[in-house]
Amino acid sequence: MADPLARRLATFPGLGPIASSAFAAATPDVAVFRSARDYAAWLGLTPRAHSSGGKERLGRISKAGNRYLRRLPYLGAVAQISARRGRRTAKAENAARDWLDRMLTRKPVKVAAVALAARMARTIWALIARGGSSRAVPG
Repeated sequence: MADPLARRLATFPGLGPIASSAFAAATPDVAVFRSARDYAAWLGLTPRAHSSGGKERLGRISKAGNRYLRRLPYLGAVAQISARRGRRTAKAENAARDWLDRMLTRKPVKVAAVALAARMARTIWALIARGGSSRAVPG
């Protein structure tokens, strides 16, 4: 990888060299997006809102944007979940310790994978907008 942005994105767990190169090439200037959630919405990874009267109702993901880019963080999230499921059975008593384990105890696997993919998209936006690498971010 010759692109320094793609090399930085490849440090994020769940993104390999192909996914990081695709995000580096296809993402427009991040100043276009007001927040990380706007970037995730541009990818199509945020729920569609059907809210009125002060009652918030969120539906399925919007599926807007580039299908290929939306699929890449989802596949990385599924890979992280499948790698974790083997460890999760060994330490079932500590399952409620981190965010992903808590999500997997409450939601189906595919719903948790989409939620993790949206979270990954927000982190990708932060890495592009603010610089740095994922290993430097406390997690």
